[in-house]
Amino acid sequence: MICLRPWALASAAIALLLAGCTVGPNYHRPDAATAPVWKENTNPPHNPPNGTWKQAEPSDGVLRGQWWDLYGDPQLSALEAKVAVSNQTLRAAMEQYLQAREQVRVARSQYYPALSAGPSVQRTRESYNQPNTSRSLTEYQYNTFAIAGQAQWEPDLWGQVRRTVEQTRASAQASAALLASVELSLRAELAADYFEMRGLDSQKQLLDDTVQSYEEYLQLTQVRFKGGVATEVDVAQAQTQLETTRAQDIDVGVARAQYEHAIATLIGTPASLFSLPAMPLGQQIPPIPIGVPSQLLERRPDIASAERQVDTANAQIGIAIAAYYPNVALTGTGGFASGNPGTLIQGPSEMWSLGASAVELLFDAGRRHAITRQARDAYEQQVANYRQTVLGAFQDVEDNLAAIRILDQESAQQHLAVVAAEHSLAISTNRYKGGVTTYLEVLTAQTAQLSGQITQANIATRQFVASVQLIRALGGGWDTGQLPKL
Repeated sequence: MICLRPWALASAAIALLLAGCTVGPNYHRPDAATAPVWKENTNPPHNPPNGTWKQAEPSDGVLRGQWWDLYGDPQLSALEAKVAVSNQTLRAAMEQYLQAREQVRVARSQYYPALSAGPSVQRTRESYNQPNTSRSLTEYQYNTFAIAGQAQWEPDLWGQVRRTVEQTRASAQASAALLASVELSLRAELAADYFEMRGLDSQKQLLDDTVQSYEEYLQLTQVRFKGGVATEVDVAQAQTQLETTRAQDIDVGVARAQYEHAIATLIGTPASLFSLPAMPLGQQIPPIPIGVPSQLLERRPDIASAERQVDTANAQIGIAIAAYYPNVALTGTGGFASGNPGTLIQGPSEMWSLGASAVELLFDAGRRHAITRQARDAYEQQVANYRQTVLGAFQDVEDNLAAIRILDQESAQQHLAVVAAEHSLAISTNRYKGGVTTYLEVLTAQTAQLSGQITQANIATRQFVASVQLIRALGGGWDTGQLPKL
């Protein structure tokens, strides 16, 4: 170490001149395959009974805000409000992001010198048998009192610190996007579970009404049996149909309880303390603006997270390349030292030193080269992951658009089937009352009608769930503008 002030000043000047040098590739977002239009949106169904999307308009092409309010369901909105407050999975993701954010501050601290200061007291006894000395025995023992400060700084000549800050900032943004993705998934899961539960409430209401209807059919059959018009077989068939439907009615409660418990967990409430009143599906599914495919890259938090991971890997390449250059360190100390406390803070007790060093690794058996290649390979891996995430997102949207389109068609067709089954049951009932046919014909018509009605209720539930999944696939109103500027 050289302790000359001119050399220290020269080193500082060189550091300032080279401070803008940053090795390694600068980041550019990789390209990814997109489409000009949505395949499933080119031919939307005409006047669907529960149309769930519409062609985008210039001012209304993107979901915004609290997407669950689209459904106009106060109960759902109240439940969604509790997710951000009480869900522990979301809390864990939030803490993970906060850790990543603090790591950015840790990296930025390397821009500045490390300073330390403090007093010291030392008692020294030297050897009495030292050669070439004429001191008395008491001079071999002495005290040293000092107050000194130290400064050490490694200027970022090659951009290693800048690349580290870039890496940690991108990593924190990826963590923030992951947090948004977790929140979106949890909210979508809550909405889907909520509509599944309400769909079961619709089935329960349907089965309750059917049980009441079958009780009336049983009473009719018993009256006809007592009058000698019907047979005992008719009564047994009516009784069997009634009891089977009652069992089916009870069985709906199993799945409903499980969905209710799942909702309780999502809002951070013990399942034992949570319950929701029965409420069959009733409202229309709202139209969902889907925008254009190119917007998906900005609206999906999982895509944003994958893209930020690419930036993280790119910065790591620069960090690896910086290892090829010498490490330059500037050091300095200053303070007061004296053998007597009374003369410690005096001009003659002043001491200081300045120094600089540069160390270059001459041979490492290819270690730095391997680390650099490893960083480049990691970058290519993240690029592939990003592109695959984009492809998966497009598939996700198209899958749900297709599901909605097909379910709309199926719902319209099933409605016709239910109307036909109701008409068939009415005819069979009149024929049975007129003594034209046996109860078996009524039983067959009842079974067909109930099966058709349950299928219709299931389709309605699936339409609501598919609409929620479409919103999730579109990013739920999120966009990259919400990433933190760290």
